[in-house]
Amino acid sequence: MYIGIPKESRPFEYRVGLSPAGVEILSQNGHQIFVEHEAGVGAGFSDLEYEKAGARIAFSAEEVFGRADLLLKVARPVQEELDWLRPGTILAGFLHLASTQQDKIDILLEKKITSIAYEQIAAPDGSLPVLRPFSQIGGAMAAQIAARLLQNNWGGKGILMGGVPGVPPAEIVILGAGVVGTYATQMCLGMGAHVTVIDHNLAALQRIWDRFPAIVTKMSTKRNIERSVMYADVVIGAVLTSGHRTSILVTREMVRSMKPRSVIMDVSIDEGGCVETSRPTTHEHPIYIEEGILHYCVPNMPGAVARTATYAFVNSAMPYITEIAALGTDAILSNPSIEPAVNTHDGKLHNLVRLRAQEN
Repeated sequence: MYIGIPKESRPFEYRVGLSPAGVEILSQNGHQIFVEHEAGVGAGFSDLEYEKAGARIAFSAEEVFGRADLLLKVARPVQEELDWLRPGTILAGFLHLASTQQDKIDILLEKKITSIAYEQIAAPDGSLPVLRPFSQIGGAMAAQIAARLLQNNWGGKGILMGGVPGVPPAEIVILGAGVVGTYATQMCLGMGAHVTVIDHNLAALQRIWDRFPAIVTKMSTKRNIERSVMYADVVIGAVLTSGHRTSILVTREMVRSMKPRSVIMDVSIDEGGCVETSRPTTHEHPIYIEEGILHYCVPNMPGAVARTATYAFVNSAMPYITEIAALGTDAILSNPSIEPAVNTHDGKLHNLVRLRAQEN
């Protein structure tokens, strides 16, 4: 199979669709890989490393898209890239199609693209193994970024995350006890903050409380969220409903009730966000102020630690990529973990709910 790895074109996206080690595995299996010139430079991989692994270097993205039977990306294609896609191509990446514009999906349907969303690949136990490393990184980054945003020089309240003797630490409220929430909790506690975790799943709250008994846990109800955000110095949105657009849990009215210069970090913004006042930002301009509250809503947070993120992603995704490369669209039928990740195939929608999920 001809496999294409283009350079990511979205601003401040430094990750790459496959590492040289991954290319070597696919090359040894008899596939021909085309890597766009300097596709891996942001993650620290040179063209020479890819060539030594068995890839051919292409000097335009259009060539990569034009040659590929299987296209391996990180972020969802932009309009120009959608135009370059050949009909019938298999597209794999973190696509988040539940929150994209309908006209982009229409192109995938018209060209009969088989789109496989890594974030929806599901293990038999219901976990999301390919999304997991990015969720781990996003949760860990949320804590370190929140600590910085609380500083006066970033517009924050001038609070040290862990406090000092005689001065209380920051109050962190985390919406979601999944992977992002767990890693954000771990890092925030490590910095000395006081942490409250809210989730609708009692079993998830039990797991995170067993691991971090110093935290406060609450069931996700409107009343509990209202009360919690009022005293929060930082609210971290870590909500995920796979294949669905994220529910709005924090309304504009709740944001207005927060203390001035508090921080909202909506890590779920790539699926639409769980805060009514959230809108996507970039690593260049990561924050904005609305209702007197700092908002940080960067969809591709792990893109700023591209080398770590790419290695972690390839470690988890390689078994699925290898199977898709070997079997093509037959991998959908042969592997029940891949089937839930298929969003479009043969001109039809699959496993994609574009309406907002009901609020908890």
